[in-house]
Amino acid sequence: MSETQPEKKIYSLDFNYLYGKPTCTARFKQHCEDFRVEEHLDFELTGEGEHVCLWIKKIGENTDYLARQLAKFTGIAAKNVSYAGLKDRHAETYQWFSLYIPGKITPDFSTFESDGVTILKVIRHNKKLRTGCLDGNKFAIVLREVSDKTALQITLDKAQNGVPNYFGNQRFGFDGHNVNAALQLFNGRKIKDRFKRGMYLSAARSYLFNRVISQRINDNLQSSPLLGDCVQFVANRSFFPLPDLSEQTLQRLTSREVCLTAPLWGAGELTSTDDAKQYELDCLAEFEDLQAGLAKEGLKQERRPLLLVPDQFNYQWLDDSTVKIEFYLPSGCYATSVIRELIEISG
Repeated sequence: MSETQPEKKIYSLDFNYLYGKPTCTARFKQHCEDFRVEEHLDFELTGEGEHVCLWIKKIGENTDYLARQLAKFTGIAAKNVSYAGLKDRHAETYQWFSLYIPGKITPDFSTFESDGVTILKVIRHNKKLRTGCLDGNKFAIVLREVSDKTALQITLDKAQNGVPNYFGNQRFGFDGHNVNAALQLFNGRKIKDRFKRGMYLSAARSYLFNRVISQRINDNLQSSPLLGDCVQFVANRSFFPLPDLSEQTLQRLTSREVCLTAPLWGAGELTSTDDAKQYELDCLAEFEDLQAGLAKEGLKQERRPLLLVPDQFNYQWLDDSTVKIEFYLPSGCYATSVIRELIEISG
C-alpha cells in the first residue's frame, strides 16, 4: 500500500439508543423463517416488454448468487439479470428479479431447480428492475427465548412510535472496515470494482448520518427542532429548512406532516441553516476527511428522516417467551434498526 495511506482509524459503531440500551435478550434469526421480508415495488408491472420479471420465494439463499443461477439457466449474461434490492441470506424472502430476454418466447421456469427457491410468478415488463425501485418492505420477525416479557412489552409499545433511522451496522463491515476502506479510497487507493467502490462510499456517508442522529439522541434533540432544521414532507419526501419555531411549525411536526432529517453528505452547502447547520457541522467536525472525500467523489447533499416510524406495526405473543412482530418500512430503512431498540441479541 502507498505510503500516503493513513493508518486504520477506529470508527465507533456504538450509536446511542432512543429508549436506552435493552436489558432484555432474545434469539434473533434462530431459523430462516423467523425473519420474513416481502418487497413491494413502487410501480405496476406492464405484462409485456423485453424483460421477464420473476416473483421468487427464497430461503437461506444469497440474492446475487441466485441472480447468477437464473442467468445460467436462461443462457443470458449475468449483467442482464437485475433486482431491486439485496435481501438477507438467512431469511425467508419474497422478491422480484428481472431478466432481459427480448422476443415473444418466455423460458419455461417450471424446470428451474435450486434449494430453497420457488418461482411464484412470471410476468413481462417493459423496463429492467433497478436498485431501489421499491416502495418498501413488509417484515414478519419472530424473537425466541425472550428473557423478560414485561421489559420487551414496554419497549414494543414505545418503538411503534419511532426508532432512530440508523443505517444497519452491517453496512459498515466488521469493526468499521468499509468506512476505513472509503478513507483509503479518498487518499488515493485504486478500487476498480464498482460494487466495492459504491459500498465504501455508501458506508462513509451512512456513518456520518448515524453520527448526527446518535448525537441528537444524546442531547435529547431527536424530536425537538432547532432553528434552520431541514424537515421533510412525509407525503412526498421534498424538504426545506424551518424558517421559525412557531407553534404552527411545531404542530406540523407533531402531526407528522413533516419530519426532522439528518444529512446524507455530499458536495455543496448543507441544506440546513442557522442553529441546525452549526449543530450538524459540530457533530461531524472530527470527520472532515470523510466529508471532503464524499464531496470530491461527486455525491450531492441529500437528507434522510432522523426517526423511523414503522407502518402497520403490530405484535403477537406466540407463548410467554416467543413474540412475532410485523411492520412495514420504506425502501432503504433497516428492520435491524427496530430490533436493536428492543433486545440485546443472543445466539
